[in-house]
Amino acid sequence: MALELHQGEHVIFDGHPSWRGTLSFYARGLLGAGVGAGVAALVTAIGAGFSAAATIAVFAVLAALVVLLGFLWRMTTTYTITNQRLTIRRGLLSRHLQQTRVERVQNVNVDQSLVDRLVRVGQVDFDTAGSDDADFAFRGVANPDAVVRAVDEAHREREAAARQAGAADLPGGV
Repeated sequence: MALELHQGEHVIFDGHPSWRGTLSFYARGLLGAGVGAGVAALVTAIGAGFSAAATIAVFAVLAALVVLLGFLWRMTTTYTITNQRLTIRRGLLSRHLQQTRVERVQNVNVDQSLVDRLVRVGQVDFDTAGSDDADFAFRGVANPDAVVRAVDEAHREREAAARQAGAADLPGGV
């Protein structure tokens, strides 16, 4: 479902988290699947004797679940920057829409761990005026610097439109 644009609004940036942004989730999830398989091996060894088939099946099911959840998170999260607002849309069955007006964005911060830098992804956090919403962030974006540039472009367009509207309001249309 595409974002419904207002009159005079256009998209500057639109995207999903990068597949590289889910790598740490996959690594932790596969480690958890390994732990789950270890528990299954221990339970079968204590019960009726070790079952390699059950251990492998538990690992395969948990690993498939991790891959599916990571894919769904990535595909059902959309980040959009327009010349008027920033939005984060999440969800498959239920929807969560988070948005702020461009003029409310005061600071844009990029956070990249060593692993993030190696896989060329990052998190872009937005500090907004009059808000305690510390969870307005584009996570796992492939080019966080491009997101920062897009917000800067949106700010410049917004300021230019405001100047132009102000000039039109002056007597004599100057």
